[in-house]
Amino acid sequence: MVDRLPRARFPENWRRVATTRIAVVLVLLVALLSVATAVINIGTETVYGPLAEYVPDAVQDAAGFTGALTGFLMVGSALALRRGLKAGWRATFLLLPLTAAQGLLQTSQYSVPLVVLSLVAIPILLLTRDRFQKPLSLTTTQIAAGSALVGVQLYGTIGGYALREHFDGINTILDAFYFTLITSSTVGYGDVTPNPESVQGLLFTMTVLVLGVASFGIAIGALVGPLIQDRISKTLGKMSESQLQLLEEHLLVLGYGELTEPIVDELADSGRKFVVVTNDREAATRLGERDIAVVTGDPSDEDPLHRAKIDRASAILVATNHDAEDALAILTARQLAPDRRIVAGATDRENVKKLERAGADTVISPSMLGGHLLVRSALGSDESDLIDRILERE
Repeated sequence: MVDRLPRARFPENWRRVATTRIAVVLVLLVALLSVATAVINIGTETVYGPLAEYVPDAVQDAAGFTGALTGFLMVGSALALRRGLKAGWRATFLLLPLTAAQGLLQTSQYSVPLVVLSLVAIPILLLTRDRFQKPLSLTTTQIAAGSALVGVQLYGTIGGYALREHFDGINTILDAFYFTLITSSTVGYGDVTPNPESVQGLLFTMTVLVLGVASFGIAIGALVGPLIQDRISKTLGKMSESQLQLLEEHLLVLGYGELTEPIVDELADSGRKFVVVTNDREAATRLGERDIAVVTGDPSDEDPLHRAKIDRASAILVATNHDAEDALAILTARQLAPDRRIVAGATDRENVKKLERAGADTVISPSMLGGHLLVRSALGSDESDLIDRILERE
């Protein structure tokens, strides 16, 4: 018995998408406001608000400069929200109260929109929490690169402060962090330098420089490189090698045509992991823009099927509007995965037996199925729920 699909499903999906986009846009606006407010308040001496008399000037200045940093961090969290990452939701939930507090501490009339928008975004983020559940998957290399970068900054900051007597310009822990950052990034303004007579200061500076440059280079390659690769792969309708290695118990859809479109829509709505193998580059690009996994290649060739991890697939679907091409794809799939279930769709009903002989376990003819349902419905059989479901897809 087929479960009835609620008629309100499309409006619910639309509301889900709309509220998710509203949350992402609001967070992005808060991020831009945080940066803009911090820039505007630099050098502004006008105080405003109930906290103006109680907030020291040093705290106001610190809130302004850190507000710009928080804004840039929120741009990153907004991008993570756009990808549906749970880590992005958590980071944003922590940053929103911080931007509101920074706006209050800046004691400027220009900070009012930032405070208001930050407070408005918090309940909206809470209401859309279930929209952001994708895990953040980092490789061991990426974790090691990030840890090395943080470790070098800690090493330089703690070591610089401990050896402050051997340096000109290091008096506080903030001075030590500033020295580490400009040294490891090779900026080196020359305002903080080791004493020429101090061998310890010179050796420590050299270690910070070498380790800092190495950690920055490794971090950029390990953290930024895969992001660029994934973006290029998505634009070209391809999966990256790291994504391919994670495939397990997925559905494999071979080919893409008119019959395949509703199958892909159904799988995407169900949340089930699946991969499409097609040599149609335009279709691959469109699917990639929808965050649907695609391997570009001929589905009747062995190499694309190996790349799509056919040996790990739970089942294989073949349904385009070209039965001859589907038969070749089924033959190849059956040879590579003899124990996997293959379900096919036949455009012409006379080709049902041919696709079965090619290796399909089950072959469904949409024309025969449609005729069967129409007759059953006309005779009063209880097939209305399935027909309603099909019609709602149109």
